[in-house]
Amino acid sequence: MLKQISTGLFFTLVLALLCCGASAAGTFRVATYNVENYLDQPTESRPYVKSAEAKAKIRESIRALNPDVIALEEMGTTNALLELRASLKADGLNFPFWEHVSGADTNIHVAVLSKFPIVARHPHTNEEFLLDGKRFRVSRGFAEVEIRAAPNFTFTLIAGHLKSKLATPNADEAEERLGEAKVLREIIDEHFEANPDAKLVVLGDFNDTKDSDSTKEIIGHGRFKLTDTRPAERNGDNAPAPPPYFEPRNVAWTYFYGADDTYSRIDYILLSPAMARDWVKAGTYIPAIPNWGIGSDHRPIVAAFNVN
Repeated sequence: MLKQISTGLFFTLVLALLCCGASAAGTFRVATYNVENYLDQPTESRPYVKSAEAKAKIRESIRALNPDVIALEEMGTTNALLELRASLKADGLNFPFWEHVSGADTNIHVAVLSKFPIVARHPHTNEEFLLDGKRFRVSRGFAEVEIRAAPNFTFTLIAGHLKSKLATPNADEAEERLGEAKVLREIIDEHFEANPDAKLVVLGDFNDTKDSDSTKEIIGHGRFKLTDTRPAERNGDNAPAPPPYFEPRNVAWTYFYGADDTYSRIDYILLSPAMARDWVKAGTYIPAIPNWGIGSDHRPIVAAFNVN
C-alpha cells in the first residue's frame, strides 16, 4: 500500500496524523495577531519593510502563546508569510499548513498558520456591500478554513480585518466598517443555516470596541449569538466587575493608538455556541511581553479548547 503512495504524499499523511494525535488527549490553542505591516517590500502607501528587530519580537510573542493555529492580520505578500513561517520553524515552532487571502487592499492581507491539517478552504476575496448607493468591496477579504484538530474534531475558522478608523474620502469609516461587518455576519449565518451546531471560531482585528455597531453586528443576538472570549493578562487580577453588567477590570486591551495615546480592545476571538462548549477559559489570555510594541501596535490573544 505504502509503495503506491508518492514520497511527498506519504510524509504529508504522516505529518497530518501526528498533528492530530498531538492534541487528541488534551487541549489546543487558537490565536490572532495583527503584525502591523509585516512587509518584505515597500509599497506606495506603506513605505517601510519590517525590521529584523520587529520580526524577532513578533516571533517571541507567538512563541509565548505556542498556538496550534494563528490568524495574522496586516501580513504582506505570500513571500512575507512564508518567511515568518520558516523563521518560526527555525525557532522550534512548526506550522506545516497555511492560508493567505487577498482582498481589494493590495498591500496587507489576512493569513493563517496551522499545525493541524487544513481540510477545506473557502476564501472570501470579492465580497461586496452597498453604502449610500455605492458598491464597496471588503478591503482585506475574509479567510475561511476548516481545520482538523483531532480525528473526531473539525472546526471552521473565519479570520477578518475590518476597515480602520482612519478617514477615507469615499465614505464614513464607521459606516464602511459596519458594511464589512454585515458581510461577515452573513457568512456566519450561512454556517448556522446549514448546521445549527457548527463549530465556528471568528477572530481577528475588528478595529472597534465591543459596544460599536460593527462589533455588535458580528457578535449577533439570540440563539446564534457568538461568545466573546475576552482574553486578558495573567497578572493576578481576579476581582469581579463592579456593576454586574460590566466586564471585569482586568487588563484586556489589545491595541495602542499613539496619536491619541489610548489603549483599546479591538482584537477578538468569538465562538459559536457549539464551539463555546469546548472553550477552556483558564487557557485564554494575553501574554505580557516586555517591549511588545517593538513588534506591533497590537498584542496577540489566544484561546484554548478541549478536544473531545
